[in-house]
Amino acid sequence: MHTPRPARCCNSAGCGTCAGLARREFLAGVTSAAGFAAARPASASSTDPDRQQPVRATLKVQPVLTYAVPRRRTATSWRAWGAIQTEQDAAAEKDRISRELAQMRSAADFPLEMLPLAAVKTNDEAAAVGKGPHDVTLVYAAGGDTALLETVTGTDKHNVIFLRHRSGPVYLWYEIVHPRLLRKTVDDFGHPSAGIEDVVVDEPAETLWRLRALAGLKNTRGKRIVTVGGAGGWGQGGRKAPDHARQIWEMDVQDVSYPELGERLKRARGNDVLLKRCRADADRYLHQKRTSLETSREFVEKSFLLTEVFHDLLDEHRTDAITINRCMGTIMGVSETTACLPLSLLNDAGYLAFCESDFVAIPAGILLHYISGKPVFLNDPTYPHDGVITLAHCTAPRKMDGVQMEPVRILTHFESDYGAAPKVEMRRGQKLTNVVADFSVQKWIGVAGEVAGSPFLPICRSQIDVAIHGDTEKLAAEMRGFHWITSYGDYLREVEYALKKARVGWVQV
Repeated sequence: MHTPRPARCCNSAGCGTCAGLARREFLAGVTSAAGFAAARPASASSTDPDRQQPVRATLKVQPVLTYAVPRRRTATSWRAWGAIQTEQDAAAEKDRISRELAQMRSAADFPLEMLPLAAVKTNDEAAAVGKGPHDVTLVYAAGGDTALLETVTGTDKHNVIFLRHRSGPVYLWYEIVHPRLLRKTVDDFGHPSAGIEDVVVDEPAETLWRLRALAGLKNTRGKRIVTVGGAGGWGQGGRKAPDHARQIWEMDVQDVSYPELGERLKRARGNDVLLKRCRADADRYLHQKRTSLETSREFVEKSFLLTEVFHDLLDEHRTDAITINRCMGTIMGVSETTACLPLSLLNDAGYLAFCESDFVAIPAGILLHYISGKPVFLNDPTYPHDGVITLAHCTAPRKMDGVQMEPVRILTHFESDYGAAPKVEMRRGQKLTNVVADFSVQKWIGVAGEVAGSPFLPICRSQIDVAIHGDTEKLAAEMRGFHWITSYGDYLREVEYALKKARVGWVQV
C-alpha cells in the first residue's frame, strides 16, 4: 500500500507467554487486518489494482531488554533487586520475551512490525538502539541503573515500559520505575516522554492495545486528505479548524474546487464505457440482500459515477481520504445527485470519506478509523436525555464492523428530498465508541454506549438511538464542538492514550 508521505512520529499470574496474552483482549470487537482490507464496495474501481488502495502504515516497534550483571563484593550491597543477575538469566529472559513478542505480533489486528529484540547493559548500547528507524521503544526493564533507563527512554520515540511481577522473573524496575524514572526522586512527574499510562505489568495484552493506539496516531499525523470545495469547520467555533488540522495534526490538505469537479463529471458523463459500468455496479449494489430502493434509480447510478470521479481524485493525490464541503447544496447541482451514497460506498471499501468538510471532527474520525480498523460514522448529535441520545446523518457506512453489510434503505437526502442517501439499520445492542472533538483541540469527550434502536424520524436518514453508558447530565454539561464520530466496538482507552501523546485533554462520560 502506498503511504502518501511519511508521518512524523510525535513525542509524545501465570506464564506470560500463554495465559498472559488474554486473547479476548486482542480480538474482542476488532476485525482482522485481512477482513479490513477485504471490505470493498460493489464498484469495480475499488478492486482495480491500478487504483489507490486504502492506506494503513505499519507501526515499527523496537523491543529492548535492559539488565545488569553484578559482581559479588564483600561486606557491602553488591546487587539490586530482581531475578536477572547473570548472562544465563538474561538469555532465558530473551527467549521468553521473544515468544511473547511472536504471540503479540500474530494477535495484532493492525500492521505491526517487531524489530529484533535488543539486549543492552551500557548507555552506549542503549543510545545506538535509540537511533533506529522505529516508532515505539518497548522496554523490558529487568535491570540496569537509572542512567541506562534514561538513555533508552530519552529519545523522540514513544515508550512503553513492561515490568514483571508474576509473569516471569521479577524485574528491578517493578520496584523503582515510579520514584526514579517517572518522578526522578521527587514528588512531581518529570519524564518528558513516559508516564504512568506507559507502564504495563505482566500482561502483554495491555501492551498490545497501547500499540494499537500508537498505530492509530501514527496514521493520523501527517494524513493527506482531498477537500472538494475547500476545508471548513462547523460553526463560529470551527473557523480555525483547518488551521488546527494542519498545525496540530500536520494534515496535508489538498483542495479541489467545484469548477474542477464539474469539469471532471462532464468528461465522465461523456464516457459511454464508464457509464455502462456504473449502471452495472448500481444494479449489483441494489440486488444485494437487505437492500431496498426508495428513490430514483437514476440518482443511484449517478452516485456510482460520482464515486468513480472521487476515486480519480484519490488516485491523483495519492491518498485514501476525502471530504466534501457544501454537500447540502452545491454538490447536488454539480453532480445531479447527492454525495451521501458515494461517501458511504467509499467508507465501506476501507477509505476515509466525510461529509461537510468539518475539520473539527475529521481528525477524530481519522484517529478512530485507524485505531478500530473499521469505518466510522460522522453524525449530528441531539440533546441527551433519560440515558439516550439520537445520532443521525445521511452518509453512514453499511460495513460498520468492517466486514458485514448492514440492512439499508436507499432514500433521498432528507433536507433536500433529492439524490440517494442510505438509511443504515445498525444492529440493536451493538456496543459503540463515540468521540466528540472540541473546537480548540483542548479537550475531547468519550462516550460509551450501545444501539438501542434505529427509528425513522423526519431527520437525517441513518439514525440510531444510543443508550448512554454513563451520566446523561454530565454528558450534557461536557458536550462541545458539534459533530460526533461513532464506530462499532469499544476503543475509548485507545483514543485516550493516543490523545495523551498528542497533548489533547480527555473526559470520559
